Amino acid sequence: MAMYTLHLSKDKKIKKLIEQNGEFTLTKQKNVCTWLCASILSQQLSTKVAKVIHQRFLNLYEGKEPTPEQIIATAPETLRAIGLSNAKTSYVQNVARFTLEQGMDHRKLHKMSDEEVIEYLTQIKGVGRWTVEMLLMFALGREDVFAIDDLGIQNAMIALYKLDRTDKKQFREEMLRISKKWSPYRTYACMYLWRWKDNIPVK
Repeated sequence: MAMYTLHLSKDKKIKKLIEQNGEFTLTKQKNVCTWLCASILSQQLSTKVAKVIHQRFLNLYEGKEPTPEQIIATAPETLRAIGLSNAKTSYVQNVARFTLEQGMDHRKLHKMSDEEVIEYLTQIKGVGRWTVEMLLMFALGREDVFAIDDLGIQNAMIALYKLDRTDKKQFREEMLRISKKWSPYRTYACMYLWRWKDNIPVK
């Protein structure tokens, strides 16, 4: 049994979700730039549509993950033609430009704390805190990230812990209080909460 399942099982609600879903593993991605681009492409889309758009994006580069140089060299109208909005077109190119100018090497990011990575990458126009939290979890494999602003997490916690979101400040404080007990494995707790009613985020 994984260390994190033992720890999280102290919370009876999470324990039930662990029993239903088994164990999860986090993987690390080497190409953080293309992971972030794919994450931007898929936002506000259903999983099915996101997959189609992502495939069209790869097809622009002969089915391979593009380099930042290739993304920057792609005409904005070409990106719009595969179904990207104006905003997403510029955000994806912002990510590629930032990669070349500031660097997004996974080794560089692995040396930073979670908050440092958030501060560093949210400098990119179009990249918000939630997106970087997903990146910390699913591209850098960080085990102790809590995505407090994620709607799926909020809905699951409202249902499981009988929380009320009327008073926003109090609601966040309650979420933080409950999630503290899950530390240092809050990422896994989020993964179980997303599994509640298959509430999985589109990454």
